[in-house]
Order: sequence, then structure tokens, then C-alpha cells
Amino acid sequence: MTLKFGLALPYNKVRAVPDWAQQAEISGWDGCFLGDAIWCEDPMIGLAAAALSTSRIRLGTMITPAPLRHPWKIASESLALDRLSDGRLILGLGAGAVWMGWHAFPDVPTDSKSRAALLDETIDILTRLYQRQPFDYDGQQFHLKLTALDELHYPPPPVQQPRIPLWVPGLWPRPQSMARVLKGDGLLVEKVDGDGRPTTPTPADVREMKAYVDANRSLGTPFDIIMNGSVKDLAPAAQQETVLAWQDAGVTWWIEGLWGDTDDVVTEVIRRGPPQLG
Repeated sequence: MTLKFGLALPYNKVRAVPDWAQQAEISGWDGCFLGDAIWCEDPMIGLAAAALSTSRIRLGTMITPAPLRHPWKIASESLALDRLSDGRLILGLGAGAVWMGWHAFPDVPTDSKSRAALLDETIDILTRLYQRQPFDYDGQQFHLKLTALDELHYPPPPVQQPRIPLWVPGLWPRPQSMARVLKGDGLLVEKVDGDGRPTTPTPADVREMKAYVDANRSLGTPFDIIMNGSVKDLAPAAQQETVLAWQDAGVTWWIEGLWGDTDDVVTEVIRRGPPQLG
């Protein structure tokens, strides 16, 4: 599979996003992604503006924290953006980065178990809502009785079926996290050490993660493996060597992280285009 290249654009730059996305499309990038947080400029609004300034490039979130929104709200926003972009949305969906200011909002659950449960049920519910079929759901976190709702009040389905692609973080080698990845359409590569601390994954880790997915995923829909990093400061030959190593391990998307860069740096990286693979 040909490696695709995306850009993770800075937070809180919504006015620049449409121009950046348009230039990224011209320069040969395959995707533009926006981060989400407990309090920030809403990425869905920024991506909606980008959808109107582009026609080919994929647009997505990295990542939407499931515990911060009801699943039906995520479904409403994402299906609108998917239809607005004619089926170009990718929805990154996770348990949320608690360290990004969650302590300032004490009503929001911050413990890992609660956030994981909210994420699991959100994935289940989104999958059903996108199909625009009546169903009931009786979870521990959420309860729905769509069989009691006249289908006249259902919104239209998203362009992409059976659902908008869901990319889910996989914390290697945690079994519960990796099992959750099997319910999605993409694996956002992450790794923790024996003490649960984040650590840098390697291509060898990705090979093991891919082998796990290949052996255990039952869904027949396409599946991506996504690596987020930075090669922008490397020489072209080193860029090529780095991303080819990830591609050989099974990565299908390289996301160039520009989270904290200045506008000038972002513009330069976009105009330069993605790394060349030869």
C-alpha cells in the first residue's frame, strides 16, 4: 500500500486552516488533521472551512476526546462534515489527554476506567448511528431508544458507508487498548513501558501491532496504521530513510506533527510538499 502523508496543524489557528489545507492539497499532501482539547477552537468548524476550500485532501481530527461529547453530538457534527466534504472525513477518536487542562473542569471524568468505557460505547453507538437504522442501546454509560423515534427525524447518513472511518489510539502492548483498536478502521501508534509511561515506538513494535491486528480483526473494511512524528528538519535522504522504515513495518499514513510550530514554519513545510520516496 502506498504511504500517505498528512499534516497535524497547530491548535487555535482556525482562520489559517482553509488556506493551509488548500495549499497542502496543491503541494501534494494527502490529509490535514486538527487536534481537539477540552477547551480550544473547535476542530470541526476549522475542518468545515477547509472542506469548502479543497476537493481532494482528506480531513480529520487527531483526536476527538470521546468523554467530552455525547455520541449523538459527535455523530451530528461528523456526518455534516462528511457530507460537506463529499466523504473525505476521518474521525480520530480517543479517551482524551487529561493533562491538557482537564483539572480545570472538575465535572469531567478523568479516571482511565471511566474514560475508556465512554470511548468504547461511543464507538459502538457511532457505528450504529451512521447506518441510519432503528436500534436500542443499553450500555453502562449511554442509553438510546431509536426504535421509539420516527425515522422522519433521523438525519441523512454520511457519504462514507458503513461508517465514517474511525482511527483509534493503540497503546502497545496493553491488551484492552489493542482490543479496542480492532473495532475501528485505523490504529494510531502509541506505546507504553512496563510502568505505564509513554515511550517511543519503533518499526519493530509496529510490525508486532500489525501482526496482532491481522490475526484478530474480523471486520472486512480497510484498515490504516498511522504514525505521527516529525521529519521536517531532516535532509531529504534522511526523511526518505525514516519514512520508508515505517512503511516497511506496515504504516500506511505518516502524519507530520506541526502542533507547536509558527505560522511561517507551517507554511514552509506545506509548500515544500511531503517527503519524497524516490
